[in-house]
Amino acid sequence: MERRTLLRNLLSTVVIGVVEKKIIANTLVEPDDESYMRRAIQLAANNPKYPFAAVLVDEEKRVVGEGWNRSVHNPTWHGEMDAINKCAAAHPKIDWTRLTLYTTAEPCAMCQGAVAWAGIKRVVFGSSIPFLKSVNVWAIDIRAEELARLAAFRKCTVVGGVLEEECNKLFRAALTVK
Repeated sequence: MERRTLLRNLLSTVVIGVVEKKIIANTLVEPDDESYMRRAIQLAANNPKYPFAAVLVDEEKRVVGEGWNRSVHNPTWHGEMDAINKCAAAHPKIDWTRLTLYTTAEPCAMCQGAVAWAGIKRVVFGSSIPFLKSVNVWAIDIRAEELARLAAFRKCTVVGGVLEEECNKLFRAALTVK
């Protein structure tokens, strides 16, 4: 009897923990997130073999930078890096702490590191690193949220799974591109 009660309490704790996490995650999603993610998905068409694309948006809801993967020219030229570099060139005095980065895939360690150095306050992604790995897309196995936590000198909120299935379709389709 005591063992059964212990098991029931343990299961209740696990279920409550998942429910609480889901509720917390949903409160992080903002009303305009899907529209900016749709723009990132559109930009991914510029490189269907590597559909990593990103959009930088300021607090006034203006797009201040866009980019897509150009790693055939430079291995560090990921979609996030392209958007950050374009934003820096067009807006040299921008307050990076007032920006949100939308990206079709969870930022890799390099890109999330660039987010930290820039001071970008929020990252919203579609496809996760575990998904990318499941379809054999190269990915360093460390999550963006963990990197944001480790960059304690900056505050960055990471929100995943926005238009996830649409983003996942991009990467599944990329497997067939020659």
